[in-house]
Amino acid sequence: MNKFIKYGLLGVGGAGVLAAAGVAFIAVTFNPNDYKAQVIQLVKDKKQRTLRLDGDIKLTFFSGIGASFGKASLSEFKSEKEFAAIDGVHVSVMLLPLFSRQVVVDEVEISGLKIALVKLKNGKTNIDDLLNEEEGKAESKIEGRAGGKAESAPVKFNIASVRMGKTWLDYRDETSGAHYALKDINLRTGRIADRVPVRIDFTAALQANQPKLDIATQLKTTLTFDLDKLTYRIEGLDLQAKGTAPGIDNFVASLSSPILEGDAKSFKATPLTLELDMKQPEQAFKIKLSSPMEGNLEAQKFNLPDLSFAMSATGDKLPGKSVSSEMKGSVQVDTGRQSVQVNLAGGLLQSQVKAKAAVNGFAEPAIRFDVDVDQFDANVYLPKKSESKTSAKTSAAAAEQQLDLSALKKLNLEGNLRIGALKAANVKLSQLHVGVKARNGLLNINPLSANLYQGNMSGSAAVNAAQAVPGFAINENLGGIEIAPLLKDAANFDMLEGKGSVALNLAAQGNAISAIKRSFSGSMALNLVDGAVKGINIAKMLRSFGKGGGSQTQAANKEEKTDFSELKASFKVNNGVAHNNDLSLKSPLLRLSGNGDIDIGNDSINYLAKATLAKTLEGQGGKDGIGGITVPVRLSGPFAGLKYTLDFDAMVSGTVKQKIEGRKEEAKTKLQEQLKGGLKGLFR
Repeated sequence: MNKFIKYGLLGVGGAGVLAAAGVAFIAVTFNPNDYKAQVIQLVKDKKQRTLRLDGDIKLTFFSGIGASFGKASLSEFKSEKEFAAIDGVHVSVMLLPLFSRQVVVDEVEISGLKIALVKLKNGKTNIDDLLNEEEGKAESKIEGRAGGKAESAPVKFNIASVRMGKTWLDYRDETSGAHYALKDINLRTGRIADRVPVRIDFTAALQANQPKLDIATQLKTTLTFDLDKLTYRIEGLDLQAKGTAPGIDNFVASLSSPILEGDAKSFKATPLTLELDMKQPEQAFKIKLSSPMEGNLEAQKFNLPDLSFAMSATGDKLPGKSVSSEMKGSVQVDTGRQSVQVNLAGGLLQSQVKAKAAVNGFAEPAIRFDVDVDQFDANVYLPKKSESKTSAKTSAAAAEQQLDLSALKKLNLEGNLRIGALKAANVKLSQLHVGVKARNGLLNINPLSANLYQGNMSGSAAVNAAQAVPGFAINENLGGIEIAPLLKDAANFDMLEGKGSVALNLAAQGNAISAIKRSFSGSMALNLVDGAVKGINIAKMLRSFGKGGGSQTQAANKEEKTDFSELKASFKVNNGVAHNNDLSLKSPLLRLSGNGDIDIGNDSINYLAKATLAKTLEGQGGKDGIGGITVPVRLSGPFAGLKYTLDFDAMVSGTVKQKIEGRKEEAKTKLQEQLKGGLKGLFR
């Protein structure tokens, strides 16, 4: 046994002496700079690129075989334009482990590496010649013939450290004009070896023009890999980024995970957390996403089973100058089938939300959703109205602004939205249910139902954006509603009170709000009870009856009104003008009929009503003896400045005519009675 040990040690020592002698011989006799010209020519012949080696190649043999060289560059294909350049490289490899097919590298240092990648206008890249697949296949065939099918032992490597500094990668796409640059790349690692945790520190700056980005990144983590099992484990992942992006003055983002592990097919992270802090010109946001994550790269499936989303925003234009949201749920992504499933619940803005959504197809997505919201006040997020002249001009300009409905042409959407309480454009609704179907530029909303103003509505609406001039339609029935607060909130129109029903069946088309209003066609109907027409008190105006005759005009007075017990009217709408000729208003004081137009397109009215008064106005502020007569009342002007005119001359002429007709009937009756009496006397 001792002999075996003795001879073994002698063998090892002899091998060491031989290796040392070989290294010494190479150091004395070999100068790599003698071959620089041949290497440069070989690259020129094989790749048709120009290689420059400005510095000397140096070999070192202390603790291993090492090589280093200074500045070098490589040109573009068949051009003297620089493709890549480097300031310096140093690599050192241990000698003895090479005999057992182990690569043990003392260190790798790279400084000043610059590479410019370009996608040309013809679709090719400036590295296609370096990635020649046919040449690679030919070499594989040669190796196959030389080595047969015999398997060789894998080469093991062990790198003490890697240092990379001042590295720069540039990418330009000449077909789109996009330009991306990864600058100031710095990489430092600890020992890199199989099943050994390696510390990684990485920094870089990203700049782009489509979209415009300027971002600095920093990565710190510990990586362990197993070459036999082909697995990896990342511990303490910490990725930081900060900079500017479109619409964002500056932001700070971080991505972290205690453990992220997997293999070539799948991975999992427990958990993965993304935090984002960004500032815009008028507000600032803080967003946090956190969830365990599982992914199968082979099946292209990814799952976030326990997603937590939190957001807070501050800004002078936000309600209370701040809003916050916190939701939880899950997300599943199948990129192979191009589908996404989302299930979320929690607080969003000032609402409690339950939402399910599915997306199928990424190029032309088909979106399906089902959303429940407890309450939402849209008014706090809409611009506040101003009564200034500037605001009026702005509103007029907005009415003429062209509508952009191009997004509807590609929208494939179907689902239901339910809101317990909604306030939008000052209109208040409850139990709102909106069913939506959109495809090929056609948007159908059915049902469109809700409770509002002590009543309810049901019906549908539609938008046709597929045609050159968009079309719109609404078919709604409102029952049991209080009309006054509805008109006030919806249109700031305060001239009618009462409770009852309203029916709308309207269609329109146009590229602007003003054009849509002027194109309305269809029908409307109104049936109210126990209300009033505001702005005029007919009885009060009749107090002046007989004082000069003529006609009397007054502006609408919101303090005055004429009560009614029943009001019915139907309208035929054409080119934005609603025409009525069957008005029927009844009250203990009067009966009202009439006909005229409501010009929706120009927000004005021209209407002539005929009021038949009760037998007496005593107790109504009027005079006795004028009951039963008909009073013409004309309502005209814009909605914001309505005027009422009572035509006393027409009223008097009508009264005289009535009395003449009455006297005729009276004379006729007396004549008939006299004739009848004379005939009786004759027969006697």
